[in-house]
Amino acid sequence: MSSDLVTYELDGKVALIGLNRPDKRNAMNDAAITALRDAVLRAGEEADAGVIFGHGGNFSAGLDLAELATRLQPDAPRPRKRLPRHLWHSTFDLIARGSIPFVAALHGATIGGGLELAAAAHIRVADETTFFGLPEGQRGIFVGGGGSVRIQRIIGYATMADMMLTGRLLSTEEGREHRLAQYVVPPGEALGKAKELAAKIAGNTANTNWMITNVLPRVNDLSHDDGLFMEYLNSSMARPPESLQRLNDFLQKRATPLARPASAAE
Repeated sequence: MSSDLVTYELDGKVALIGLNRPDKRNAMNDAAITALRDAVLRAGEEADAGVIFGHGGNFSAGLDLAELATRLQPDAPRPRKRLPRHLWHSTFDLIARGSIPFVAALHGATIGGGLELAAAAHIRVADETTFFGLPEGQRGIFVGGGGSVRIQRIIGYATMADMMLTGRLLSTEEGREHRLAQYVVPPGEALGKAKELAAKIAGNTANTNWMITNVLPRVNDLSHDDGLFMEYLNSSMARPPESLQRLNDFLQKRATPLARPASAAE
């Protein structure tokens, strides 16, 4: 499956979803977000992990400002009612708290709505061309893709306010320092690294991946006692037979050992 706006490919157990407006720096409008939502839903059915990337020279420059300016014209038609759920919010929630984990492969501009999309992924891989920004303050608008929740929880209020108020751009390394990327790779290697990580994630049990992506972030929002209770409830759930098989594989030394970091192996 592919469309003019979003491409989709199934690579083994990994769904590859590509933003496909390279001439617009992968700026997103409602049509692109709808295509992205459809691809994410399909990935949840077919795959065990997903990768989101951008075609061309950038991950995404965010909201299509030309289309927004058209909608803001005084004579532009207005919706009769507010929608029950914002399209961007519901789509990005399908990524952040859906049925499979997602890895974002970042390069070039990752700004505005593009950064909000990246923040919805569970792991972010940035190559050294990546830069991060939130230029909404200079455009007379506000974040609208869940960034006030997700990005702020990743980097904190002070850094997010600085980026929005001043238009400050973060380099790849600064982004890693502020946890916007867990991995940094040489130019052109983000997608390959993201695929590698997604394939590894797809090897986990689906139930464990679901708890990591759906239970763990909710625990973070709870009080200490409620968080421990939530952990107890989930750790006490009946486990699939695969869990026992994996434990036996480890105990009988059939499991692949974890690779130590290079510094630990020296």
